[in-house]
Amino acid sequence: MNTKTKAWIKAARLRTLPLALSCIAMGGFLAAVYNRFSWPVMILSLLTTIFLQVLSNLANDYGDSVSGVDGKSRQGPDRAVQSGLITLSEMKNAMILMSVLSFVTGILLIYLAFQDNWLQALVLLLIGIAAIYAAITYTAGKSPYGYMGLGDISVFVFFGLVGVMGSFFLHTGYLLQQIALPAASCGLFAVAVLNVNNIRDIESDKVAGKRSIPVRIGRGKAVIYHWALLLLGFACTLVYVLMNFQGFLQFGFVLAAPLLIVNARAVYQKRKAMELDPYLKQMAITTMLFVIFFGVSHLLQLTLVAA
Repeated sequence: MNTKTKAWIKAARLRTLPLALSCIAMGGFLAAVYNRFSWPVMILSLLTTIFLQVLSNLANDYGDSVSGVDGKSRQGPDRAVQSGLITLSEMKNAMILMSVLSFVTGILLIYLAFQDNWLQALVLLLIGIAAIYAAITYTAGKSPYGYMGLGDISVFVFFGLVGVMGSFFLHTGYLLQQIALPAASCGLFAVAVLNVNNIRDIESDKVAGKRSIPVRIGRGKAVIYHWALLLLGFACTLVYVLMNFQGFLQFGFVLAAPLLIVNARAVYQKRKAMELDPYLKQMAITTMLFVIFFGVSHLLQLTLVAA
């Protein structure tokens, strides 16, 4: 594999994909619980989400390089544009490609799910366009909202509420208020991944003028904020299970609790950027495992009840 190919793979940040796919998986599992799961919807949802996540990662690399955030003071892993392996023009073209691909698969997904209901299709189309816009403008453009400390809100909305509830809606054609709880869990855990990233980069972000939450409140309070995200995310799913209790198998998601504790301890104890960096991937994988444990345990419980 040549250096250029490695640079593109690194820029795509494949380690972030488990987090992006977690919300789609959660929506799919919930749809299966209500006996409305569709494989074609699932596959197109996964493809659209992958394209959007890669787009967001490329835009982040592009935007941080243009703004100067990825300067010499940055302590995290080198970025593709910052290192000179990929030019700004090449990165911009890749962003356009990912935008087109996510739009095309999104259109196919909406048509598949709502070809007979143009109003629902229009609403989902607008949400999809908003997702593409949010992915690009997080750190790119004239006023990137990620530099204002608003990234947490965007991540919670798109990786949680929109991702899970939108996916569920595509499968079922309707929404239930109670699924906002597991959706919130996914969103809060996604914000936790972002928070690990922002705590890692707190010093370089200060220099570059990026006003992330940890920069605004300081490392000590950012750690407390992190613990709150993990506890609240866990509690939301716990409340959902208690509201829909059918058997103790539904508590399978608790198996992910030790991994959440490992992440919380690492954020508290690790102060060097390179020591903290692996826990972004660890938190993303933990989120995916949390979703899998939740979904599989619910389906097993349903099978047991039906037997």
